[in-house]
Amino acid sequence: MNLTLYQLNNLVRQTIDYSLCEAYWVEAELAECRESGGHCYMDLVQTEDGEASPPALSRREGAGARMGGTIIARAQARCWRSTWSYVLPKFMKVTGERPHPGMKVLLLVKAQFHEAYGFSWIVQDIDPNYTLGDMARQRQEIILTLKREGVFDLNKSLTIPKFAQRIAVISSQTAAGYGDFCNQLLNNEYGFQFTTRLFPAIMQGEQVEQSIIAALNKINDSIEDFDVVAIIRGGGATSDFSGFDTLELAENIANFPLPIITGIGHDRDECILDMISCVRVKTPTAAATWLIDNLIETLDEIDDFSRRITDYVRSRMEKERLRLGRIQSFLPVAFSLKKTKEEAKLTNLSTRLLTSVTHFINIEQNRITNVEQRLPLIIKNRIERASYQLEMLSQRTNAVDPIHVLRRGYSIALHDGMAVKDPKSLNKGDEVTIVMASGAIDTIVK
Repeated sequence: MNLTLYQLNNLVRQTIDYSLCEAYWVEAELAECRESGGHCYMDLVQTEDGEASPPALSRREGAGARMGGTIIARAQARCWRSTWSYVLPKFMKVTGERPHPGMKVLLLVKAQFHEAYGFSWIVQDIDPNYTLGDMARQRQEIILTLKREGVFDLNKSLTIPKFAQRIAVISSQTAAGYGDFCNQLLNNEYGFQFTTRLFPAIMQGEQVEQSIIAALNKINDSIEDFDVVAIIRGGGATSDFSGFDTLELAENIANFPLPIITGIGHDRDECILDMISCVRVKTPTAAATWLIDNLIETLDEIDDFSRRITDYVRSRMEKERLRLGRIQSFLPVAFSLKKTKEEAKLTNLSTRLLTSVTHFINIEQNRITNVEQRLPLIIKNRIERASYQLEMLSQRTNAVDPIHVLRRGYSIALHDGMAVKDPKSLNKGDEVTIVMASGAIDTIVK
């Protein structure tokens, strides 16, 4: 018997309607989840048992990143607008976020086969408690990963400066919480001066993670300009809050070199961002109050140190006054004793000096007398020695006197007062004096 495609699909539909007439609770992971026209279209998958998913992921990585094992089942599911309109609010109220890729869900589904559109599971309900448990598991896995890496308490170990007044703020520019934060700092009753600089970021939705990380990177580029970082988010819906519970963001916060204060503004249990930040408060206003209180505490410490220094100086001055009083009463007696002692020393030194001078004068007088007795003999010897030396020099001078050579018939030619040793040094017309033993002759060179 030949069947048309419609007849065959109709037979399949009847078979499914007959054999799968009940609704079933099914565990699956969302590979895709999109809304259109009020309806929700889902792509459900299941991975092979025993293949664990990576423990800590960001939302942006999606289902493909979470599915570490081989996909062994895949199906399409639809939730019609009439059902989705009450299922979604109930789900978000419990979990705090919308269904998104990578999320594990427990769905109540019923099989449906349409001759023209094929097979799909029709979603009748979603159990939010199942997803909440999976979210808690993922959250715990992120915490364990941070502790295993040794960075969970890293930012907490930083010390917020006593004078933390230069604040880098990560928040949405239009958020009311940011305005409350700035107003609280500006209008503090103590008149403290704070400098704030906003690094805009998306604080809800799927872009929370990368937006905050980008803001942290910008702060790091000018890190010397700031004392502390405040991540604040005003109140409002808690949907998409999981953007604050991701591994990549947590690692950036934990490893950031400046202390981080979080004032996310939510009533639910603290997020991972709160757990690893240096200081966690509930709201942006509370973050501003904490910074003001930090300066108040510093001011109190300064006042305390000032009082302690004043008390110490006062006590020390009193001790010194008493000590000076004792010295003043003792000083006349001490001076008298010192004077007597020094006078005795001076008398002793004067006596010793007089004795030494007298002894020295006697020695020098004896030496002078001795010199006076020896001086004539010394002078006579010196004169005789000098006369002898003079005689010897005279004889040596006479021996080399040129006159003796001239007397033997020699002569000396002088030009410009200098002896002529080489005729070539003379020029025609030069005047030359010929010196002989008995006179001199002036000549001209021709």
